[in-house]
Amino acid sequence: MALDTGREDVRRLHQSDRTRDVRMKHRLLLADDHLLVRETLSAYLLGAGGLEISQAGTLDEVVELIGAQERFDIIVLDFSMPGMNALEGLRRILALCPDTPVAIISGTVTPDTARRAIHAGAAGFLPKTLAPVAILEAITSVIAGEKFVPQDFMTAKYAPSGIGLTPREKDVLRGLTDGKSNKEIARDLGVQEVTIKLHVKTLSRKLDARNRTHAAMLGRDLDLI
Repeated sequence: MALDTGREDVRRLHQSDRTRDVRMKHRLLLADDHLLVRETLSAYLLGAGGLEISQAGTLDEVVELIGAQERFDIIVLDFSMPGMNALEGLRRILALCPDTPVAIISGTVTPDTARRAIHAGAAGFLPKTLAPVAILEAITSVIAGEKFVPQDFMTAKYAPSGIGLTPREKDVLRGLTDGKSNKEIARDLGVQEVTIKLHVKTLSRKLDARNRTHAAMLGRDLDLI
């Protein structure tokens, strides 16, 4: 009888340990408008263990999850997803969660933009070129209270001029980043609206942008204007 009680105590102890492990999992809010990137990275991080993951595809969804969730241990924001508006989105989330580390993830920004994100309060910058295991290590270090800035990325030479925009294309891109319509840009530049439409199409092709909004974001990220 005493032996059975001992076994029961051991079973309860093991259950307690498992419960404690679950409770100790850190909560990650991963926000990226590329579903494949988000799902792939989430699958790896979940497989590695130690994280509970919530996902979002826009900044508005991030805000909704923050309102519905008791807390997150780390928030990772895609620099170019809808609603971010460059560093304004970062500042908005930092204001909502002043005690939660917020990291930026991106596949397009320059080292200078990454430095500005850190200066604005980001706890880390994660290039999408990092291997998943390196991203996990970065997330872990940020949760532990450290800043994560990949030195090889920050010291790499970057030449956005290689995209080869003409002066007129830069003028149009500047108009896009200001949120102007084709008609407004045409009026500012003294040309026909159809000309601006052609420039926008060329810009989207050169920047590999999905639409005019994406082109504007890339223009800011790549410091092309």
